[in-house]
Amino acid sequence: MKQIAVFPALFASAALARAQDAPPIRPEATLWEVVLSGGPVMIPLGILSVIAVMLVLIYLFTMRRGAVVTKRYMTTADALLRKRDYLGLLAISNRHREAVARIMQRTLDFITQHPEATFAEAREIAETEGTRQAAALNQRIAYLADIGTIAPMLGLFGTVLGMIKSFSVVASDIVASRPIMLAEGVSEALVTTAAGLLIGIPAMAAYAFFRGRVQSLIAELEAASTQLIALLAVAFTKKH
Repeated sequence: MKQIAVFPALFASAALARAQDAPPIRPEATLWEVVLSGGPVMIPLGILSVIAVMLVLIYLFTMRRGAVVTKRYMTTADALLRKRDYLGLLAISNRHREAVARIMQRTLDFITQHPEATFAEAREIAETEGTRQAAALNQRIAYLADIGTIAPMLGLFGTVLGMIKSFSVVASDIVASRPIMLAEGVSEALVTTAAGLLIGIPAMAAYAFFRGRVQSLIAELEAASTQLIALLAVAFTKKH
């Protein structure tokens, strides 16, 4: 019976010895440590994230109806076109920054420089400038789509680098540090992949949101420019 009672004490002492010899439990890594574990690829990913946030903030304030057409300009342009005051409307258009004002400025500048021009030629100038303004709006938000495409690709590149590091550790003869170095390579691969997706997904979502807004603004621009060109056609009819 005494021998049987000795076994629990031996097991307890052995467990206590293993607990003392075990390495201390590492506290959970902070967010900054996780970012650093991603390796050098995290630098361009961080730059892309800052650019994406800045673009979203800029577009929130600039992609609005006032940047395309305003009621004040339309009222003034309507009154001046009815009077056939092209020079006055040209001066007003030069002072306004709306997209429809740029269309009228380019059209009226052509008309004043070429008094013998026909309405068909003036309308062609207006349509060309309108197409250019619409393309400029689409081009501005295309940067978000570029970021949404590049960020996951950079994350994949970081994944490849991390796996290369892991396989180089497996092929090495350093047995003692192999598990730690292998874990570092896998961690780098996973962190860069997650970072690339974390940047790319919101960037594409923001692009989809602003793409809808741009299409709405282009429709507003087409309606406003069509109205002014129709008034210009009436003025040309009276002129001839």
